[in-house]
Amino acid sequence: MPLVLNLIYVATLILLSPALAYRMARSGKYRDGLWEKFTGDAPHRIGEGPCLWFHAVSVGEVLLLRPLVREMTRRRPGWDVVISTTTPTGLAVARRTFPDHVTFYAPFDFSWATRRATARIRPTVLALVELEVWPNLIRSVKRFGAKVAIINARLSERSHRGYRRIRAPLSPTLRRIDAVAAQDEDYARRFVDLGIPAERVRVTGSVKYDGLESDRDNPRTRGLRAELGLADADLVFVAGSTMEGEEAAALEAYRGARKDHPRLRLVLVPRHSERFDAVAEWLESRGETVVRRSLGPAPATVGAAAPVVLIDTLGELGAVWGLADVAFVGGSLLPGRGGQNMMEPAAYGASVLFGPHTANFRETVAQLLARNAARRVACPRDLAARLREDLDDPEEAAARGEAGRRFVLAQHGASGRTLQELDRLVESSRAAKSA
Repeated sequence: MPLVLNLIYVATLILLSPALAYRMARSGKYRDGLWEKFTGDAPHRIGEGPCLWFHAVSVGEVLLLRPLVREMTRRRPGWDVVISTTTPTGLAVARRTFPDHVTFYAPFDFSWATRRATARIRPTVLALVELEVWPNLIRSVKRFGAKVAIINARLSERSHRGYRRIRAPLSPTLRRIDAVAAQDEDYARRFVDLGIPAERVRVTGSVKYDGLESDRDNPRTRGLRAELGLADADLVFVAGSTMEGEEAAALEAYRGARKDHPRLRLVLVPRHSERFDAVAEWLESRGETVVRRSLGPAPATVGAAAPVVLIDTLGELGAVWGLADVAFVGGSLLPGRGGQNMMEPAAYGASVLFGPHTANFRETVAQLLARNAARRVACPRDLAARLREDLDDPEEAAARGEAGRRFVLAQHGASGRTLQELDRLVESSRAAKSA
């Protein structure tokens, strides 16, 4: 099986190599960490105690780990916690978020890379965040004697259909998974349907709720408001995790609404760092004055000019949402991305808007819409109309925001339940080794 997988991966790389080489040459994408990923050149773990290896793909999954790592460190100070990720932005955020823990690039799923990384990390438990089923990595960890868990596990209907088509060759990998901590009953049922024994699957809830800030007066958000030149009397429209084309929709909506609401300010947070400069240049070409977060505090004289604020730094969106009276969640207005996490602005009580393309968050969207805690917009023109409605009727917008905030706060507790599952796996692993 490992040899077959290696051949499949090599063939795939050869097939994609022209496109990958072009992207590397043009933007540097995929170049960073390539050697570490290909060879499994993970850091050598020094400690001899139990080790939890969390694997989080990118920024969203890394930030999701904050309550888990914080609580695990408090509960089990003698345990080592290491975090791997796949993307350069994910690793940058991991290093900044977890400076006291080992962070590194996860190996590609080649057998030699996963064996080497496993031998260097020596995990007691590998905890894969949400859904990362890599056969060679799981096999290497199990051969080492460690346990494997999927935490905050989610399996959409689309992914479920895809995995069902390859259930037979995937079955040995699924049998090696010791625990699945699922976000809800639907996800749990789908994992069982794929062949994971029901006794290994538990519903623990979504960790993302526990890590959400709900206090607008938290130090990070309060500091951002001052540094970005936002006055207390300003109304703030945040368009976050935006993709190409969505900044234009947000800007037009903002310009239309400012005619009746001159204290309105626009804060843009593009999803991908490689677009920061292009978005800044585009805004200036449209005649906007731009305050770039990366350049430090806004000049004191800029406030009267009502510049557009561009957050061109990583890892600050969670605090930026706390500035929003109205929040548009990007990756949703145009097809292709499937939406981004709308629970962060909901936790602050913002009036939340998102587009029609939210396949990655179907359950979340359904829960918010059912409680009148968010609104879906159909197109850029609809976004402009809904923004104006929220500003014209602040009481209705605030009621919708409060409904979202109450829903988020009611979901807390998943971190503790997830840690109980990891505790159980660590203890069972130690018992097996001492037997």
